[in-house]
Amino acid sequence: MDKNFPQVEIFTDGACRGNPGPGGWGVLMRYKSKEKILYGGVLETTNNRMELTAVIEGLKALKRYCRVTVVSDSNYVLQGVQKWLPNWKRCDWRRNSKTPVKNIDLWKKLDFVMQGHEITWQWVKGHSGHAENERADSLANLGIANLADEILSLPEEDQ
Repeated sequence: MDKNFPQVEIFTDGACRGNPGPGGWGVLMRYKSKEKILYGGVLETTNNRMELTAVIEGLKALKRYCRVTVVSDSNYVLQGVQKWLPNWKRCDWRRNSKTPVKNIDLWKKLDFVMQGHEITWQWVKGHSGHAENERADSLANLGIANLADEILSLPEEDQ
């Protein structure tokens, strides 16, 4: 890959109130001195789905091929992309136990959006004072908070 491609940092986090329950995802993207934030939420989900969604949304936001450092506090995501994904693809998206991969829809999306980027994966301990991870966590929680606002602002049905 061309070393002149942009070097982008993507800090991601997912959050869930209950597991399953309402969840949110947050992304802080950095290219040189520019930053972009993304966040969203889902009414009924799991923490692992939100962690995956954060990475997917961050990579989807890239407009061209990049050298990317993805920083996440999710062992599930990092082990998935670094250890499990190649084997799952070889085994028709099944685990060693021959059972289907959990969250297969999101793993397939992640596999697709990773294509063409040179990605370095970095784990960071969550809630340990890492500034960018804390910001991603705040964005994920904002995604959950916005769900509550949307529910409260729904029009009442005519009676």
